Amino acid sequence: MKAQCVTVATILSCLASSAVAALPSQSTLEATIEGRRVEGTPLVWSNQRAFLLARDGSVIDFAPAEAQDYRKTSGTFTPYSPSILRGLLEREFGPQFEVTGTGHFLVVHPKGQKQQWAERFEDMYRSCVMYFSVRGFTITDPQFPLVAIVFATQNDFRRYAAKDTVPPGASLLGYYSPYTNRVALYDIGDGRATGAEWQQNFSTVLHEASHQTAFNTGIHSRWSPPPRWVAEGLGTMFEARGVADSHSYPNLTDRINRGRLEDFKSLASKRKSDALAQMLASDRPFDDDPIAAYAQAWAFTFYLVERMPRDYARYLAKTASRPPFMLYTRAQRQKDFTDVFGDNLPLLDAHFLRFVSELR
Repeated sequence: MKAQCVTVATILSCLASSAVAALPSQSTLEATIEGRRVEGTPLVWSNQRAFLLARDGSVIDFAPAEAQDYRKTSGTFTPYSPSILRGLLEREFGPQFEVTGTGHFLVVHPKGQKQQWAERFEDMYRSCVMYFSVRGFTITDPQFPLVAIVFATQNDFRRYAAKDTVPPGASLLGYYSPYTNRVALYDIGDGRATGAEWQQNFSTVLHEASHQTAFNTGIHSRWSPPPRWVAEGLGTMFEARGVADSHSYPNLTDRINRGRLEDFKSLASKRKSDALAQMLASDRPFDDDPIAAYAQAWAFTFYLVERMPRDYARYLAKTASRPPFMLYTRAQRQKDFTDVFGDNLPLLDAHFLRFVSELR
């Protein structure tokens, strides 16, 4: 999942190069942009770019000069209700799709496939909230209905991803977009999935819905996202059936993500001595070697959750409470981590590697 920090990165580039102003928080503005009437509450704006949080939870990014009839309409901001948003989604995706409400989610899925898809997202939401609630997190209710879109084919999914400016790589099965605040994925079985294909579909739901839940309930901040290893470590952790459904699968072995563990162990001989330090300080490992980075993010997150759960919870709370739209520098990333876990990284790395080596 590569699109997670696009919104913040784009906004930060605007802030770095422009004079910035802020409008009163939680007011509602309307404007006509490229012939389309939009409304939302301002996040930040400058003389070059403006960013509105729309009533459906998406971010509208535009140049102020492009806007006509720009005006404040209310001193408050109210998201769309589920019923209004459902109607908008039905018009957007057309008669080949249905929109099913599940409590927190509006799931757009191929017609007649409610049973296959709809409740899986809500189940993931409940699992994620329960997982963190019992560990002392204060979970906030999502401000917006959570939208998930399931496409029947890979080609349909790729066309949609291209409009979201998400690179449609061959291995991309789904993603969470911070611009739209939506999850998008496709049925790898084209409506005729086998048992193994359904397991892959389900793993994609678990991973992407955990991202969406985390960024909408206060586990992560949408406007000050955590280091990428934190977000992806959590997402890959929830792919394991024992994390997503601990009641049915209570053993530690059920909480192991077998694919990520296999990747980590197979790459162990190539792992550099400073691999952990590099991951903590920068997101670059995900660009240099994605397989290794995802594997290490999962393994290290799993170690922290299993062996240092209270410290891990404190660390997540620290990353989630950062001021919005602030650059997360290398030095600040390192400080936030060492403030919680200490600065003896070689010793921590040794304990971590021993833990992983004992997993079966």
